Amino acid sequence: MSGADPRQEARRWLRYAHQDLGTAELLLGQPSVAPRQACWLAQQAAEKGLKAALVFLQIEYPKRHDLDVLRNLLPAGWQVKEEHPQLGALTEWAVEARYPGDWSEATETEAQTAVTQARAVWERVCADLAERGLGVEVGGGPAT
Repeated sequence: MSGADPRQEARRWLRYAHQDLGTAELLLGQPSVAPRQACWLAQQAAEKGLKAALVFLQIEYPKRHDLDVLRNLLPAGWQVKEEHPQLGALTEWAVEARYPGDWSEATETEAQTAVTQARAVWERVCADLAERGLGVEVGGGPAT
């Protein structure tokens, strides 16, 4: 971890997650925007939220996009682990939404599901952090 204050750095990660989430929510249902864009930003929001918790705890994490791996690095007692035991579908959007491949294009329904799950992960991480004394203040993004 860098020499930065872990509390401030965690807030910064949460702010970035919040901005990605807000942008994903704005993209939903926009006819000129491919649903995969919202899927990718949803994955990024969840990833940054989980990394915020790890930064707060000063736990080193791999430079990977696997949300289950990141979540599992959190110690016992974090509700995000209980409430979100399967993040594999959201993890897939880290690659499948960004690059063409042997998979089908994201649908609007899949985008809505991804954004809903990312919001739930972000909110639970914020609540877990608040329970541990980190006040969460986000700004500069469109999410509410």
